[in-house]
Amino acid sequence: MIFLTLIASVLIATVSIYQFRKEAREYHQDRLERKETAIAEHINYVLQTTTYPLTTENVPLIFKEKIFELADIHSMEINIFDLKGKLLISSKAIFKIDKDKPKINEATLKILQASLEKRYIEFSTIDGQPFRSSYTYLKDTKFKPLGILNLPYEEDTAFYDNEVQNFLIRFGQVYAFMFLISIVLSYFLSSYITKSLKIISDKMQETQLDQRNEKIVIEDGSREINLLIKSYNSMVDKLEESATILAQSEREQAWREMAKQVAHEIKNPLTPMRLTVQSFQRKFDANDENITKKLDDYTKTILQQIDTMSSVANAFSNFASMPAQQNETLNVVNVVQMALEIFNEDYIQFSALEDEIIAKLDKTQLIRVITNLVKNAIQAIPEEQEKKSVFVTVFREDNQVKIAVKDNGKGISEENAIRIFEPKFTTKSSGMGLGLAIIKNIIENYNGTITFESELNIGTEFLVSFPINKQ
Repeated sequence: MIFLTLIASVLIATVSIYQFRKEAREYHQDRLERKETAIAEHINYVLQTTTYPLTTENVPLIFKEKIFELADIHSMEINIFDLKGKLLISSKAIFKIDKDKPKINEATLKILQASLEKRYIEFSTIDGQPFRSSYTYLKDTKFKPLGILNLPYEEDTAFYDNEVQNFLIRFGQVYAFMFLISIVLSYFLSSYITKSLKIISDKMQETQLDQRNEKIVIEDGSREINLLIKSYNSMVDKLEESATILAQSEREQAWREMAKQVAHEIKNPLTPMRLTVQSFQRKFDANDENITKKLDDYTKTILQQIDTMSSVANAFSNFASMPAQQNETLNVVNVVQMALEIFNEDYIQFSALEDEIIAKLDKTQLIRVITNLVKNAIQAIPEEQEKKSVFVTVFREDNQVKIAVKDNGKGISEENAIRIFEPKFTTKSSGMGLGLAIIKNIIENYNGTITFESELNIGTEFLVSFPINKQ
């Protein structure tokens, strides 16, 4: 806009100056023609009323006094030349004493003679001022040429130069104001355009493959901006599809890793069991007086390793295949309160906004969700921390029952937050990292959700939502 304003101002100023000068030339040309016509008519009148014979030689006698009268009346210098270009008489008295009288140059004379109208205007410049000289034939009553009438005309450009100057001053003031307006409009217009682009740019920078990306919604965008937004939103949809495929691949990879870990965990106790059995077989002596004690030690070792294998198998089984849901209509408030009774920590607090929130859920799985979340909350609080708090709340919102478990522990870091529900991921020194993955599976089987908010060294709050389905 600024560029167009500047270009427009230059073009308009140029065209205006050209127009002023063109009008000035046309004005002087018209004025010279009017003067020439008026003087020619006046001269014809003198020729018609003179008593002298109408010959070229008598022209100085005919206009001896009249030439000055004509010059005064028409405010023009008048020169009359013979047909060969020699000066016969002039309204300028100086010509009378000049030894070398002015003549019409041969080129001008030839042009005049060759012209159809027998008229020619010569353009020149004297001391920087435009100058015109009009040449035309004088004829007698029988249209026979007597001489050549010359009217020198100096163009006075002072008036038009002054007008151009005044116009440029006013024009400059107006366009200076318009230039300021164009700057302001350009600023707001560019801000409006870049505002939409900034939103799109920010959204693009926030776009991640491992998270849900929001689409851009701008109602008053231009056609180009809307096309860009449409392309971005289409990219987000395709990105979500790719993320789903990638998540599926990651889950398969996780299962493979889990299978490797389970095989490793099971293999670990098998080795000492084998060694124990081989040692017992090699050293077995039925007559040994300590055979009973050795048999007990052997049994304890075998059973201990079997229990280890059983715990690994149970953990994997719980994660891999959840037991069938045994849904029943229950009071979620009572079930949550009952689940908290197994904990001995006195800093666990319970609150319910209603005494009764009825929903159709599996009681065992609901208790498992509560105990797992509360157990994690307790473990998230360092043992050396003086003030400990785990707060469990049950409430109803938008036809959903919600359970919040909040602690004042060490919180979850950003790098761990995105992996918190992954199988096998754990920040503890013990455990297989299947707890949160299992309860997330339980909750999603009910079309529910589990989210969390955490702040380092402040605490974490998990929020579980189940749809209230009484049917």
